[in-house]
Amino acid sequence: MDLSNLKPAPGSIKKGKRIARGQGSGRGGTSTRGHKGAKSRSGYKSKRGHEGGQMPLARRMPKRGFNNVNRVEYVPINLEKVQALVEKYNLSAINMETLVEHRIVGKSKKVKILGRGELTAKVEVFVHAVSESAKSAIESAGGTVNLIEA
Repeated sequence: MDLSNLKPAPGSIKKGKRIARGQGSGRGGTSTRGHKGAKSRSGYKSKRGHEGGQMPLARRMPKRGFNNVNRVEYVPINLEKVQALVEKYNLSAINMETLVEHRIVGKSKKVKILGRGELTAKVEVFVHAVSESAKSAIESAGGTVNLIEA
């Protein structure tokens, strides 16, 4: 070992400049924050969507139509999908547990059965809503429709 091979111990040298440690550090005074304004103050935190006096984007965009806060969203499932599920998994009843288990819908979603397609299997259905055409098709195939509250 000689003087050309000396190295500092690992972890003993700090990376980066320490700010706000006096004029001699090169980063004293305003400590890289600039002069005046909210960002130079301690405790500064900007609000979401704040654009510094400019009209925020959310207020610049035009609003159209009417959004009903009481709207009930249903996940539509057609009779052809019900028939495919019955054939694939050999089911006698379609309820929320089986639909969630087979990843057709999410746990907190509401389901409505619609009348597109054909249903030949006798199946018991437990869902939130059913169209008239789907209800008649299920009952004509020998199945039953039970509406659940949620």
